[in-house]
Amino acid sequence: GSLVVNYPFDDDEQGVAIYSKSPDDAVFQQLALSYSKENTKMYQGSPCKDMYPNEYFPHGITNGAQWYNVPGGMQDWNYLNTNCFEVTIELGCVKYPKAEELPKYWEQNHRSLLQFMKQV
Repeated sequence: GSLVVNYPFDDDEQGVAIYSKSPDDAVFQQLALSYSKENTKMYQGSPCKDMYPNEYFPHGITNGAQWYNVPGGMQDWNYLNTNCFEVTIELGCVKYPKAEELPKYWEQNHRSLLQFMKQV
């Protein structure tokens, strides 16, 4: 897990981790930022220092392929085949948080969710 909003493309022609710009890159960045700006820890860009000390996401967002290459991912498929503007929101450094921690996740993300919905 991590704490970041990831946007297309998740794949590139070379199969390596480099920025893979979609035709709607500016829109995807706007959508991603609308979410991350409302989550202070995410927006700071280094949310999982203890687990991933070298990981840094400027303003809490990343182009998927620049982070790591995912060939054939659903996010890219939906964008290319159905014109669906999909992002992936990683909500925390731990993939499976304990149930008692879930209210904290809600507190950290409910404003982000509302701002994201306003983008429609």
